[in-house]
Amino acid sequence: MTLYQPARGEGYRVNVDAVLLASFAGRERRARRTVDLGAGVGAVGLCLLYRDRTGHVTFVEKDRALSELCRLNLEANGWQASADPQCADVSDEGALPGADADLVVCNPPYVAAGRGRPPVVGRTARIGDLSLFTRAARRVMGPRGRASFVYPATELVTLMETLRASGLEPKRLCFVHAERGQPARVALVEAVPGKRGGLVVAPPFIERDEHGPSTELQAVLAARGEA
Repeated sequence: MTLYQPARGEGYRVNVDAVLLASFAGRERRARRTVDLGAGVGAVGLCLLYRDRTGHVTFVEKDRALSELCRLNLEANGWQASADPQCADVSDEGALPGADADLVVCNPPYVAAGRGRPPVVGRTARIGDLSLFTRAARRVMGPRGRASFVYPATELVTLMETLRASGLEPKRLCFVHAERGQPARVALVEAVPGKRGGLVVAPPFIERDEHGPSTELQAVLAARGEA
């Protein structure tokens, strides 16, 4: 898969979290329509298309330069007919697609505006209002839709509370650890509209072992057309 993204130091660059989120979200049934919120250059949605885990992706990204790179990625991989890149803010309800998505994927900001040190170039994508993304996810979901998020494990309580406040209930959770025995690095969470309870906690995902990338991570990175 071809992926264009900003040069180092010139904007937010994709990391392995996008691949892990796509694998986690695509593990359930194949989606008919997917919405990638805060899509950036489109890495998560592109992975879903590459693995044939969705029939169509709408990419929503407010940064025009990143949205144009997303469009270029779709053209480079021949997926123009299977996607709709939209340069729009998730807070703009009128710009969001209709409520018919089977799947929503999102790698949202995890630092509230005004919190911590001023951002450096390339890190502004980490800053924003999480609730804008969870509410947008709820708006674009169809009746049986589901939403998958990747979020820092240390801030998991914030994600869970914000999902519930937006009418979404966490139903599946997987912790990702850089190495066995280390605290979780990020959490992968799937949520759906519905009543509380029924959370399934999957076995932990370990990224590296004593030999380098773990067997689990190698399988995710190599996967294509996975069932």
